[in-house]
Amino acid sequence: MFRVIEGNTQGSADVDKFIGLINNPPEKLCGLFNRESDIYVSRAPGRLDVMGGIADYSGSLVLEMPIGEATFAAVQKSSDSLIRIVSLQPGSTSFLEFEMSVADLATADNDRHYESAREFFVRSGSNHWASYIAGVFFALRRELGAEFINGSRILISSRVPIGKGVSSSAALEVATMQAICGCWEIQLDPRELAILCQKVENYVVGAACGVMDQITGSCGTDNALLSLLCQPAEIIGHIDIPDKIEFWGIDSGVRHSVAGSDYSSVRVGAFMGYRIIADITGCRSEQIGKALVKVDDDRWGGYLANISTDEFEREFESIIPIMIKGDEFLRKYGGITDSVTTINNSVTYAVRAPTMHAVYESSRVKKFVALLNERITEQHLKDLGRLMFESHESYSSCGLTEPMTDRIVELVRAYCSDGIFGARITGGGSGGTVAVLAKRNSREAIENLLRKLERETGYRPYVFHGSSPGAAEFGNIRLRGV
Repeated sequence: MFRVIEGNTQGSADVDKFIGLINNPPEKLCGLFNRESDIYVSRAPGRLDVMGGIADYSGSLVLEMPIGEATFAAVQKSSDSLIRIVSLQPGSTSFLEFEMSVADLATADNDRHYESAREFFVRSGSNHWASYIAGVFFALRRELGAEFINGSRILISSRVPIGKGVSSSAALEVATMQAICGCWEIQLDPRELAILCQKVENYVVGAACGVMDQITGSCGTDNALLSLLCQPAEIIGHIDIPDKIEFWGIDSGVRHSVAGSDYSSVRVGAFMGYRIIADITGCRSEQIGKALVKVDDDRWGGYLANISTDEFEREFESIIPIMIKGDEFLRKYGGITDSVTTINNSVTYAVRAPTMHAVYESSRVKKFVALLNERITEQHLKDLGRLMFESHESYSSCGLTEPMTDRIVELVRAYCSDGIFGARITGGGSGGTVAVLAKRNSREAIENLLRKLERETGYRPYVFHGSSPGAAEFGNIRLRGV
């Protein structure tokens, strides 16, 4: 048996359940941990993207709520040189298992460190899932020079549903890194930890995500919206959710993936738009590597979000092409400043809509914050809802919605008279979860909406409601065998 010798479970049922799992594991996992070494347990929540979404990579302000569902990681040093990872499957006793040697970490000790690490997991075939977890060791070694002589045993259990657009991957990375840092006494502040987790996903996993997911999982606060300026990751603060309102998440049932081609293409299109604007205004540029262009000394600091809507309409909207083929763009402009996506010569990219989304979404989020900071009236609720609907429509113009998410938003419009005021698709779009704004204690109205959706489609959505602290606020729990 293991008991808590440091940290606080905060009376959370999910924490007690995870510790109970460690003490009473399924028969096949009885030998995972030994009683000679302490176990470090961390917890990181998923997030509901209330406003901002894909504008994060364009420098926007974003508003993110840590949800009640979380991922747990338990890490223990071992006396051998093996890193053994066990990931329990939600709602069952089955699990995935992965093993590697600490010597494998050295295979990426070269100028191509992250590329070599990514190739290591590609060679692992069906075990690519382990890159989200074991990738943490590669990032800590590369960025901090951390040495891992001992092996480790890692147990993962998550209640953050995969593919629903609530950042299960970031929760996994943050929980794992926090537990590993506790176990190896590595000092990282919560923001630095989140940025390293983003590197894991960008460069080891190979998914082109922004940083808002990892920052929320690490730095979020219970029942508050994390206000983050993604330039690149400045935490503005936390906005307590007003007593009169609450946020819900309704899963569309359509799997979302940040690595999907739609998300990546829209991201590329936004960076193309900025590169064109920089060229129009004569900003200095420099050729780097494989036609990657760095833009310096421009008046917007490298971010579309810093261009006002008036300025965009007056100077750039008519000049930005609606579409452009990859090879034509590269011939004219050389490349983009995004280090985690590449331009495909043969692909035709939408440019104007993704560029406009970044500019206008930034403006919408600022208005949303201003309204939240005032005394909430019925008109405020309508205005907040309108901004969410506009955000959803902007996603649609980029091609990032789909029929089920659109239908959920339409139903929210229909139920506005019942105390539901706004909705938008979240995160990378193309499926996943719809964020919904409602008056406090609107469960009956939400249930009516869900019943109507189920009658129409036969699908009963998973619903997210409630909040919980980020990993930094939760801290690590240290267990010792008795």
